Amino acid sequence: MPEEMPFSYEEIQKLRELLEVEAIRKLRNLYAHLLDSGDIDALAALFTEDAVCEFGPYGEWHGRETIRHNYAQVFREQIQSEFGSLHNTGNHWVELTSPTTAVGRSYLIDVLTHTDPAANPVEWFGVYDDAYRKRDGEWLIERISLQFLWPQRQLSDGFSAPFPPK
Repeated sequence: MPEEMPFSYEEIQKLRELLEVEAIRKLRNLYAHLLDSGDIDALAALFTEDAVCEFGPYGEWHGRETIRHNYAQVFREQIQSEFGSLHNTGNHWVELTSPTTAVGRSYLIDVLTHTDPAANPVEWFGVYDDAYRKRDGEWLIERISLQFLWPQRQLSDGFSAPFPPK
């Protein structure tokens, strides 16, 4: 068997980049798990202190404490029954923009689990546009802008811009 060649500098850099991207994807997945399980305090801890959430019909929320309070209010019914809704996210694209910043886009299918089986359980189809910041070695959410596609289309200015940004 031939002796394996050591990794090149470029391959090591690419592996480091992949580790950062995977950490951000895990953050996005943890966001959905914490939201759906009703752990609002742990969910709020995923955000930077000065984070911004743009949630169309739910308003624009500034700062970690406001975000914590508003999640508790908006999702109080779902929180009462653990996993009352499932925020299914997929197709997560992450682009590192610097060693401590990144952007991401993922698709959302929000399903209610406490509805009549004969009813349509889908609450929203949407797209998350996120900004992430690495602080003290940990990736956090700096901005979430949720684009609502269905049942009512509510898009932020600039949403149709190409992704990832140039």
